[in-house]
Amino acid sequence: MDREHLLKRLGFRAWHRGTREADYLIGGFFDRYSPGWGEAELGWFEALLVEDDVDVMAWAMGTQPVPEAYDGPLMRAMQTLDYVPLPGTPASRAH
Repeated sequence: MDREHLLKRLGFRAWHRGTREADYLIGGFFDRYSPGWGEAELGWFEALLVEDDVDVMAWAMGTQPVPEAYDGPLMRAMQTLDYVPLPGTPASRAH
């Protein structure tokens, strides 16, 4: 699959998680960081999307330890939470 198609598919999956909170956290992270990702980062994110939202959110908020498979620079970037768009602001997406 070409990169453009993969990015579109991952973006859709990131923004359609089932809860608004997970959409903002995972989708916002994807929007902020994915343009600079290579194959390894895209693979990491694709694997992360298989995990339960409550776990991903807990890892990002630091309320649960991060599994070794997801620990590293991308998770640390996710844990900053500065990419989460706030509803009603120009940066938020209409999904």
